[in-house]
Amino acid sequence: MNKNLTISLSILAVLTIVLTFAACTSFGSSSDPGADEASGPRPDSPPTASAELLVREDSRYLDDVEDAQVTVVEFLDFECEACRAQFPVMEQVREDYEGRIDFVVRYFPLPGHANSRPAASAVEAAAQQGALEEMYVRMYETQAEWGESREDRSGVFVGFAEDLGLDMDEFTAAMESDEVAARIQADFDDGVALGVQGTPTIFVNGVQTPSMPSYETLAALIDAELAE
Repeated sequence: MNKNLTISLSILAVLTIVLTFAACTSFGSSSDPGADEASGPRPDSPPTASAELLVREDSRYLDDVEDAQVTVVEFLDFECEACRAQFPVMEQVREDYEGRIDFVVRYFPLPGHANSRPAASAVEAAAQQGALEEMYVRMYETQAEWGESREDRSGVFVGFAEDLGLDMDEFTAAMESDEVAARIQADFDDGVALGVQGTPTIFVNGVQTPSMPSYETLAALIDAELAE
């Protein structure tokens, strides 16, 4: 293989990765000419998102600490490969700041992903039986098996619930219910109202982070809030 061909193939591989992540970081169209750009905190006094829209009374907490000084909120799509790539970073943050921060997940299933809403429904149905974290982790660990399929993979998610020992009648009823569908849509609507354009979109105490924040970026933001 000659040198020019090697360079061309390397460039093509990089572009493929970039386009894959871009599929999870924007959706739809907007009248705002800058709406499809990755948004993050501005160097000059970043705006703080509405607390009411960020966390609702019924929002799902992976970590809920009494009198926590910091709340991390992630709008996510379980079929999004960028969210899957961000997952280990978020897990490391949760581990290192255990007992000191709240961690809230909000459903933001993107229209281009056929199984993002069924996956969110399965996670919410599991949460109703106290298995939020277990199903949340299972979705990311298995994403390669069911993600990017144009076919309904709800049956796969039912299998996950069986593996977790959940009440299957209760699980399937919840997963297919209007109540769960409305809850997921409410999360999505809050995200849109906050200006969320794609996933993952992460906020630390109401301040939106840069797109795909590193562990170091998140730790610095969290430490600054804990120090206040």
